[in-house]
Amino acid sequence: MPLLDPRIDPRIDPRIDAYIAQSPDFAQPILISLRAAIHAACPGVEETMKWSCPHFEYKGLLCGMAAFKAHCKLNFWKAALMFPAMKEGEATDPFGHLASVKDLPSKSVLAGYVRQAMKLNEEGAKPPARAKPAAAPLIVPAYFLAALQADKTAQAAFDAAAPGFRREYVAWLEEAKTEATRLRRMGQAIEWIATGKARNWKYEKC
Repeated sequence: MPLLDPRIDPRIDPRIDAYIAQSPDFAQPILISLRAAIHAACPGVEETMKWSCPHFEYKGLLCGMAAFKAHCKLNFWKAALMFPAMKEGEATDPFGHLASVKDLPSKSVLAGYVRQAMKLNEEGAKPPARAKPAAAPLIVPAYFLAALQADKTAQAAFDAAAPGFRREYVAWLEEAKTEATRLRRMGQAIEWIATGKARNWKYEKC
């Protein structure tokens, strides 16, 4: 008999029972404990499966848990608001590496985090947008610079073009496998650039 019975509680998702049963032996008691703690702290929580892992919803996604080869993880959907010290790409989440039930916090501490996540959902709080990584500076090969300088119209158009426009041409030239191909492409590139045509202008919608 599962810890939580879907026959008497529609919030229970039997797929989570199957997920736990198929998890490594060390992970099963961790997942069972997390599941029970979340239900105890949030009586209105509903279970579901997302991205092949157990998740819990309360006025939106609340948290999710997963089992790996040597550890489990509990991930709060709005962790960035709950744990401001977390850095993008850095495993500073206090529940990111649970190797045994001994790694779990006390029931009261875990309940506090669940209630904090509930409050954020109730308030409609939005997690901060992730900053887009800065694009690497474009390095125009010397041979291409020389060809552009020989055609003032092409050079002016290239210098005034958007970064994506310039990157496509540089990438096209750098991908050439032979010098003959590179020279042929460069002649075509200068011609197109001088008339304001993007690298893939033939495929652009009219």
